Amino acid sequence: MASALETTDVKGIAKYIKSGKCKKISLMLGAGVSTAAGIPDFRSPGTGLYANLARLNLPYPEAVFEINFFRNNPVPFYTLAHELYPGKFRPTLTHAFIRLLSEHSLLRMCFTQNIDTLERRAGVPADKIIEAHGSFATQRCIKCRTPFDDAKMKEMVLKFSEDKVVPRCEKKGCRGLVKPDIVFFGEALPPEFSQSPKIIQRETDLLIVIGTSLTVHPFASLALLCPDECPRALINIDLVGDFGSRDDDVVLLGKCDEVIEELCEELGWKEELMKLWEETARSTDAGAAAAASASESQEEEEEEAEEATTPTQEKSAAGKGASGGDEKKLEDEVAKLAEKIQKEMDLRRASVEPEENVPPPSSDNTPTVVAPSSKPSESKSEASSAVDSQIATRGEKEGTDTEKPAALSSK
Repeated sequence: MASALETTDVKGIAKYIKSGKCKKISLMLGAGVSTAAGIPDFRSPGTGLYANLARLNLPYPEAVFEINFFRNNPVPFYTLAHELYPGKFRPTLTHAFIRLLSEHSLLRMCFTQNIDTLERRAGVPADKIIEAHGSFATQRCIKCRTPFDDAKMKEMVLKFSEDKVVPRCEKKGCRGLVKPDIVFFGEALPPEFSQSPKIIQRETDLLIVIGTSLTVHPFASLALLCPDECPRALINIDLVGDFGSRDDDVVLLGKCDEVIEELCEELGWKEELMKLWEETARSTDAGAAAAASASESQEEEEEEAEEATTPTQEKSAAGKGASGGDEKKLEDEVAKLAEKIQKEMDLRRASVEPEENVPPPSSDNTPTVVAPSSKPSESKSEASSAVDSQIATRGEKEGTDTEKPAALSSK
């Protein structure tokens, strides 16, 4: 079989893309794509997300993304969500490259394990993204499945470090916990993931795998489904999967953004890439400013309330020589001001009831993580069967929650 690539390097990939023979490019993304944005991956020793969760007092790190643990104690997840919530991070050069592929009408599909929505924020069309492990883009009640307002969700998550109020369903008589539509252990993969094997096997001329360890299946199995006549490129810090075993495999080890920048140089797209990336800076700055404004407003309210409720003797000491009548007048004014501020704060929070004190699950009731398989498939047929069977898997089932997506990301 004749090779589609003249050389198995950056120049070979660029020449193939420019030849006109490569019309449909599919991508597989992992956490390595977003680490340049400041988002930690999951499993890197010392710096990964799981390595830094001790402060949340979890029975095991993965519990923060385990559906049964969330039902009993959602506070650790929302503590983490406050730190990772979209809008605080800027898409990377690699995210801008994905949009650039779309604008050149070359992007068939972007399969991502990431839940950070940075592909969307970079301007990649929604119909060109399959979020295998869900994302923070939408959310709903885990009890009745009613969607929850996006703006209200964002406001509550950004304020969570201050008020510890967990979002709850607003449907009359429900009050179930609200969870972003990210895939927890114990949930099923999104239904749209079922079209992935067909896209990889029949509708892809070049598969580029970027920033993933390829250890979590069925996502990792997609790389094995790529036909022999379809070139595969790996852009990653380490060699992973079975890359290097095929004649048309291209292994480009290094930081994602640096390799992508080199590829765009070869394609003659460098100027376009940088222009698109600059656009993401403006949108991110605006989002960060809005979040900062909301946080500052909350802090000002609390400072005013604290000042208004300062003991009257301190107020009297601040005003030297005040007479007894003046002290009484000052006390009355302080009381009125405190009452006014409290009413304003109550009105602003009228639609949100305080979260109940939910005790953590006891050691006798510690849920078991339903993790995706890490065992690689031996062949394309086995990989295809594995993908089909694992897409259908629902993990631990309880109530109506089984409609939701089965493993978090891996990276």
